[in-house]
Amino acid sequence: MSTTVQEPSSNVSTLILGGARSGKSRYASALALEMSPTPVLVATAQPLDAEMAERIALHQRDRSAAWTTLECPLDVVAALTELSEDQTVVVDCLTLWLSNLMHQAKDVTDETQRLCDYVQTSRRRLIFVSNEVGLGLVPETPLGRSFRDAQGRLNQALAAVADEVYFVAAGLPLQLK
Repeated sequence: MSTTVQEPSSNVSTLILGGARSGKSRYASALALEMSPTPVLVATAQPLDAEMAERIALHQRDRSAAWTTLECPLDVVAALTELSEDQTVVVDCLTLWLSNLMHQAKDVTDETQRLCDYVQTSRRRLIFVSNEVGLGLVPETPLGRSFRDAQGRLNQALAAVADEVYFVAAGLPLQLK
């Protein structure tokens, strides 16, 4: 399957939203490779069970050897500040990062603000991948509803400071900003 990448702009931060298996990670990877022959992936997933380990392995198989990967389930801002300014970075994905923060009882509002502050001051090429989880059924549990609401707030906050925002559905990107 081929992914068509729109011409990269001079902007430095991009948020790519979409549902599960919508093609958002594939689009982010293609965009990053257009920007740099050696992009960096800040991966937030943790292989806590066999199914997640297989998902991670699938993403790893899909990436070429050109990629450098940093495993960073919690402190994404610290990982970003350790990289050189000339590197193109994909953070995949903010949904798992948010889940990790919530499971560790971190202050999601503070961490979201830290990330947004970093994005506003960085001149590095940043590409963030995040799920849009608010388009489906209302979750049954209070924790599920709390997560859905936090994800919506995180996406809104990052969209407000990002230079570009795309929504990906069925592998097709739609530019929102």
